[in-house]
Amino acid sequence: MSDIKTEIISVGTELLLGQIVNTNAAWISQRLADKGLSVYYHTVVGDNEHRLTSVFSEAEKRSDVIFITGGLGPTEDDLTREAFQNISDLPIIYDQATLTKMEQFFAKNNRKMTPNNRRQAHVFEGSTVLKNSVGIAPGIIVENDKKVWVFMPGVPREMKAIMTEEVMPFLSEKFKLDTVIRSRMLRFIGIGESQLEHELKELISNQTNPTIAPLASEGEVALRLTAKAKNTSEAEQLIDTVEHKITKIVGQYLYGYDEVNIEQKVLDLLKQNKLTIASAESLTGGAFASSIVDHQGSSVLFKGAAVVYHPYAKETALEIDSKLLSKHGTVSKECAEAMSSQVKKIYQSDIGISFTGVAGPDKIENQAVGTVYISICDKDNTFYTEKFQFNGDRKAVRNRAVKKAYEMFYYHLKV
Repeated sequence: MSDIKTEIISVGTELLLGQIVNTNAAWISQRLADKGLSVYYHTVVGDNEHRLTSVFSEAEKRSDVIFITGGLGPTEDDLTREAFQNISDLPIIYDQATLTKMEQFFAKNNRKMTPNNRRQAHVFEGSTVLKNSVGIAPGIIVENDKKVWVFMPGVPREMKAIMTEEVMPFLSEKFKLDTVIRSRMLRFIGIGESQLEHELKELISNQTNPTIAPLASEGEVALRLTAKAKNTSEAEQLIDTVEHKITKIVGQYLYGYDEVNIEQKVLDLLKQNKLTIASAESLTGGAFASSIVDHQGSSVLFKGAAVVYHPYAKETALEIDSKLLSKHGTVSKECAEAMSSQVKKIYQSDIGISFTGVAGPDKIENQAVGTVYISICDKDNTFYTEKFQFNGDRKAVRNRAVKKAYEMFYYHLKV
């Protein structure tokens, strides 16, 4: 099978406005990858006939198979068919089987079928009409000028049914699909994107199959390994080989795969070690505690949190000596360690963790914005305390502090 270029066009002004998240394109891409088909473009376009026509015209020039979701409904702003007719000159006709199905649906539900509903039975002359087992509007496949156009409703449930039951069998037969695409995400923490790329420079420069794609996110980085092969087993073997080469170089930073995140990984380690924790939070304002309880099973390991933003709160809620705060300040190693020790004692947890610092916009105690102390008081009352200087606004500083705490926990617990 020669390389078939595919693209996905999602139609709907509501997608552009952010009122609806475009999950259709991601789902279709995953299904196509299962059959070894590469997606080259994702496009979102509003309900405007001129712009739709322009997007369709461009897609026709660059892709072999074009998937369109949305714009097949009964209202006047459903213009997908009209836009395609502008570039193909194909007549639009009624599909009698669809029309009959619609009439039966409305009669069964004791509803009057308005004239505009008939629009959903519009198909192109000579097209293949795709059955919709969970809705009314059919899908349509049009083969025109050596290009394949697949039109499906925008409703995810209906699109998925048509794609699974009708489109994939059609594509498998037409293109004799004999390859699969498989991806694996390797997740790293404690190493920056630039350092990771530098360490793996030779592997990345010489990548062929599988490909290696670095992906950065807040406080961590990932590598997506993607292989194309005749079957799943062969693709996985190709990925295994490259992963082994990667882990020989930077394996000490690898913490998980695919959908696993660092928060869940740390919680799993806490459970494995039968450890409980409590948090004392100043600048983070309870963000760490919130991130813990977002995960199922946190109740067995999380004892509680003390949000002690003001010095008075640190003195009263955590019983920290006012003389310590006067001498060292609230943004200090000494304060951070007193907080982690006291919260552990008060909540009777195995481990205490604390956050204190300056989120901004102004300095505190002559400490620069972004200065953060994070302290872990272990079950044997040993302190693991670090000072950081984070960049960004208040929200960014707080988020980075929480992420860094998970990094500290991970490396402390995995030994």
